[in-house]
Amino acid sequence: MTRLFILSLPTFLAVAPVFAQEGSPTKGSAAPSFSWVAPLPQNVTLPPGVRHATFRSPSMGIEVGYYIYLPPGYDAGEARYPVVYHLHGGRPGGEGKSVKLASFVDAAIAKGHIEPTIYVFPNGGPVSWYDMPDRKDSMGESVFVKELVPHIDATWRTWGTREGRALEGYSQGGRGTTRIMFKHPELFLSVAPGGSGYGPEKHIQENEGYESETLRFLPPGYNAWDLARAYSERPGRPELRVLVWDGTECFNYEFNVKFSAYLKELGIPHEFLVIPGVAHTAIGSYEAKGDEIMRHHQKTFAEFRPKTP
Repeated sequence: MTRLFILSLPTFLAVAPVFAQEGSPTKGSAAPSFSWVAPLPQNVTLPPGVRHATFRSPSMGIEVGYYIYLPPGYDAGEARYPVVYHLHGGRPGGEGKSVKLASFVDAAIAKGHIEPTIYVFPNGGPVSWYDMPDRKDSMGESVFVKELVPHIDATWRTWGTREGRALEGYSQGGRGTTRIMFKHPELFLSVAPGGSGYGPEKHIQENEGYESETLRFLPPGYNAWDLARAYSERPGRPELRVLVWDGTECFNYEFNVKFSAYLKELGIPHEFLVIPGVAHTAIGSYEAKGDEIMRHHQKTFAEFRPKTP
């Protein structure tokens, strides 16, 4: 129905670097509150095709919110559309964090730069896009992969196929996109992680899952670097069409370059879109190169678009 392991750090890891996260609280500030349903205030202007909706999570027994952008003509016809999932940055999650990007999608469709496409802006959970089994209602990855994606296909007129389902995200959402695309390549063909914090992911890999003194991710290997290697070694692995993107002034840029080199070493084909002069900002990245990011998915959609009778 649609409605409109916290652990103490061992002594040998007592000093851990602090990694900047888009939307995270600064040191000394109060932790932001979290809700699985977090719509924006009504006075925020969004494109006409944007709607807020919820679904009831089978695993948690509570409502989970998301924003969905429906292209012009959706309500007037019966056509089905490809869908792009955009995973927001920052912690904790909130479906309103990246929905303003829908304005770029709407403009690109109006100009004929891309075909009409559904975009979904989900809520990433208390620790955005990570499963945290020891925390109540904190399975952000599983709620997205196992619950939201099937709900969208069952509720809205999507193609309902891997070829018509794309995944992208920025910052924390870029990290989530990377982990999810390598863990679940059977769900998405076109994928585009942007501005991703591959530095924190590397720290997690090298420090027994610890990102900081109080935050540990389990099981072992639950990080972008190990998951990329596991995907590269997977027999008969499903194809992924990967676009890595970041601005040259972003504090994550150097590690995006390193991760791109790592993917080359693993033999994982991908493109790397460099956005000159742009800092750590999803909006700024879309202002500069949004059409190119959107067209990355459109190339796949065009190839696999269902034939109409």
